[in-house]
Amino acid sequence: MVKSSNDFLQFKDLLDRKARKYESKNFIETDPIKVAHQFSEKADIEIISFLITTFAWGNRKSIINSANNLVELLERNPHDFVVNHTKSDLKRFKDFTHRTFQPVDLIYFITALKFIYTQKGGLENVFVPEMNQEFLYKTIHRFKRIFFGLPHLKRTEKHISDPLNGSASKRINLFLRWMVRSSTLGVDFGIWKNISPRILSCPLDIHTLRVAGKLGLISRKTNDFKTLVELDRNLRLLNPEDPVKYDFALFGLGMFENI
Repeated sequence: MVKSSNDFLQFKDLLDRKARKYESKNFIETDPIKVAHQFSEKADIEIISFLITTFAWGNRKSIINSANNLVELLERNPHDFVVNHTKSDLKRFKDFTHRTFQPVDLIYFITALKFIYTQKGGLENVFVPEMNQEFLYKTIHRFKRIFFGLPHLKRTEKHISDPLNGSASKRINLFLRWMVRSSTLGVDFGIWKNISPRILSCPLDIHTLRVAGKLGLISRKTNDFKTLVELDRNLRLLNPEDPVKYDFALFGLGMFENI
């Protein structure tokens, strides 16, 4: 594990350059976030982003196709559908599948989101961390407990990972990046003002894992919570105010430059 920012000087310029390159509107065109950019209302963006990132694994084109299908099933009005749907409305999801995310899972997610928005003040409200938190690990753990507070099948719980159970929680951290980081560069939305980008975690996938290892940002090879903690702490040495901007650099180097 690297002990000081001086150890990263040989990589910081590279990572800053690549972060600027890939955090641009051009990035949106091939990324699932493009589907969420169809919306302008805060609650619509939150809901569709949460659902998309939940099944955001595998081929990116396939994810985008599934996301566009979901938008149509939600009548292009995610918040209105979620808060006003009836039980019979849920039948439309009987054929929706993206890899292991099955109709029964989506139906529960829609039901739980209705509970979150009608009883808990919305998604942002249930993610607001306690004071002086360095990371969001405990907040994600608390959110999962709230989200699965309604009757559900045990199988559906696997679609929201818990860092306190050893997971790197890639998809939920991706969702939080979309919601919290500034919209200035046109990719992330920056619509949540009650969470600081300082405490976000990098969405750790096969690309970021591989590139971070090659650059010495992590010493472990396993995509799990311990590796996430190591990467989080070292990215904060590079940029304590916005450490997760380097997600664009690490992902871009791995996905598009095959580093």
